[in-house]
Amino acid sequence: MPRERGQKVIVSNRKARHDYTILDTYEAGIVLVGTEVKSLRAGRASMADAFATVDDGEVWLRNLHIPEYDQGTWTNHEPRRHRKLLLHKQEILRLIGKTKESGLSLVPLSLYFSDGKVKVEIALAKGKKSYDKRQDLAKRDARREMVRAAGRAAKGID
Repeated sequence: MPRERGQKVIVSNRKARHDYTILDTYEAGIVLVGTEVKSLRAGRASMADAFATVDDGEVWLRNLHIPEYDQGTWTNHEPRRHRKLLLHKQEILRLIGKTKESGLSLVPLSLYFSDGKVKVEIALAKGKKSYDKRQDLAKRDARREMVRAAGRAAKGID
């Protein structure tokens, strides 16, 4: 059977881009057990409360919910266990420095298959205040209205 190529997104954390200002992103491998991979291949996962931490020089993904595999037996996994992320040492040291010094958070943005391997995109992010969120919504609405007006003008509807 040929290996799959390209990327296939399993789940993305759309709320993260609303709640945080994304400063930098990293692609990390993730340590999984067999039934977790099978459950992910079925497209089942939730990143609603997921976050990453750096403990003892290792990066851990916490609260990622991967439901138990339907055909799994006694070897099934725990749905919300802590999962180790695989990054280069220099990236981990950079993340340690950034999260310690300025109160930034590590937020997972998406979980996907890349050439048959599960990868997670994590972001170094700063939390937004409620007024920042309102400004972003206002900008997006204004941009959308400009595109609509340009479209109407091009069609001669106006």
